[in-house]
Amino acid sequence: MLKTHPARPCAVLVGVQLPGVSDAEHTADLAELARLVKTLGYDAVATVSQRREGLASGTVLGTGKLKELAQLTGGSGVIASGAQDRTSKARERWESADASLEEPEEPEEPEEEEAAPPAEDAPGEVAQRPTVVVVDHELSPSQLRNLEKATGAQVLDRTGVIVDIFHRHARSHEARMQVEIARLNYLAPRLRESTGGRERQQGRGAGDSAVELDRRKIRDRLAELREGLAAIQKDQDQRRYARRDQLRVALVGYTNAGKSSLMRALTGSEVLVADQLFATLDTTVRALQPESRPRVLVSDTVGFIKKLPHDLVASFRSTLDEALEASLLLYVVDASDPTWDAQLEVTRTVLREIGADAVPSQLLFNKVDRLDEAAQEALRSRHPEALLLSAHRPEDVGLLRERILRAFATSMVDADLVIPYASQSRISEVYENTTVLSEAFDESGRKLRVRGLPAAIARLTQAFGT
Repeated sequence: MLKTHPARPCAVLVGVQLPGVSDAEHTADLAELARLVKTLGYDAVATVSQRREGLASGTVLGTGKLKELAQLTGGSGVIASGAQDRTSKARERWESADASLEEPEEPEEPEEEEAAPPAEDAPGEVAQRPTVVVVDHELSPSQLRNLEKATGAQVLDRTGVIVDIFHRHARSHEARMQVEIARLNYLAPRLRESTGGRERQQGRGAGDSAVELDRRKIRDRLAELREGLAAIQKDQDQRRYARRDQLRVALVGYTNAGKSSLMRALTGSEVLVADQLFATLDTTVRALQPESRPRVLVSDTVGFIKKLPHDLVASFRSTLDEALEASLLLYVVDASDPTWDAQLEVTRTVLREIGADAVPSQLLFNKVDRLDEAAQEALRSRHPEALLLSAHRPEDVGLLRERILRAFATSMVDADLVIPYASQSRISEVYENTTVLSEAFDESGRKLRVRGLPAAIARLTQAFGT
């Protein structure tokens, strides 16, 4: 029976369990897809799942499961011809070549050649049918088109859902540009399917199809976006270079693990906190509070997810750079999620790919207030080096702050500085970048005993000529 909410559109989830994927992993993937769909604004009211050796090249599912899916959406269950009355010979050859690459899953019976009428609602089944089919795999343009013909519903794949969520949640100018690049890269190869064979010949593009003109516009827009993003990132690189001698902590982890809640607790900043996937897309940098000497900067980064589209990973370079150049990485894990170990491995894999696995790190199990004592003890036994905490408990946040400062203390050195009286106006640089242990005055100036990072002390020594 389909259960729907009258205020929200409905969706059907589709998953194929491939060889090497356990039942638990498959179930977890579909549960995560349901959360993605909910974040996008749909209620997942049904699931169609099939165990197969591989995705059917034409429709992802086998014939029987495709008909089962079509019964839920009111579609025919067969791929009706979408040929246009008028088409060019080039398009005919293109469509013919494309169709020859698609191996039919099973030969169709003669009586199934004509589209069947939509199925009637079964007794007890609600009248509202799902209008969207969401597939937990990346679809080719032909697979997407065939599923839409067979189901009569809008079809989205996992990549399309994630890109759309990013598009809706992007707030800063930089994030919107990054998401638009990924979105255009996703849409470009699918333009042929969305144009319905429409052709136009006019103006300077005479002789070009609608798709060719649209693709040219996309290429021009991508070039414009990349140029603008490069200018923004150049400015960010300069700011990051200016912070090179400061202590930097980066919060990294799976989406919705609680990074933003920890960011707010550690720094007192009003960053967005929401119980949804990819609520944070902008890199935020704030000082650890209460402020320490030397000052510690904390950055909140975009969360990772399984099967995160490569274009999005490439677009959000600034987040990856924050992780790569941090002095300490805090791996934030949602301890209340039953798939936390797989989520942690996804985070480690992405950071390993960019070389950030060499950065010193601390493992944090967040949301432990949702676990009983036995579950917490199991975590301690498995990961004795980890810190168990809740971002909503001040005592846990204070313990984390102490752990951060203790981690940096081992890399600091003591040194003597002499600040000439003529340079007293710059004394704030010393207090901002080091801890002043003692001070005295003589005829040469102010004599300070300081503790700080070697690079910061070397820069201050050179600046004051001591």
